[in-house]
Amino acid sequence: QVHLVESGGGLVQSGGSLRLSCAASGLTFSRYAMNWHRQAPGKKRELVAAITRAGDTSIYADSVKGRFTMSRDNAENTVYLQMNNLKPEDTAVYFCQAVGGGQQDNYWGQGTQVTVSS
Repeated sequence: QVHLVESGGGLVQSGGSLRLSCAASGLTFSRYAMNWHRQAPGKKRELVAAITRAGDTSIYADSVKGRFTMSRDNAENTVYLQMNNLKPEDTAVYFCQAVGGGQQDNYWGQGTQVTVSS
């Protein structure tokens, strides 16, 4: 059974930093591209960052570009999201997603809350 477990969320002041982690089990981690999404109250879930299976390429939403960095450690089956210069509008539940080759071959974590106070 596949499990994705996010951690590292919390309450931080505007301008602060947090590092989210997503630990995966039950799958061959290196075969999955990984995404970070977020969902703020009353808003749709949005893709924040994505990284390739090898970790050599990552892309970011315009709203976080230059502030967030996504990385992965395939030996540890873990993906990270380093978030710097956080803003109140970054407040959301952050989810990691593993994306495989088939339409059904994707998995979600339960999410971790990030709250940025002004």
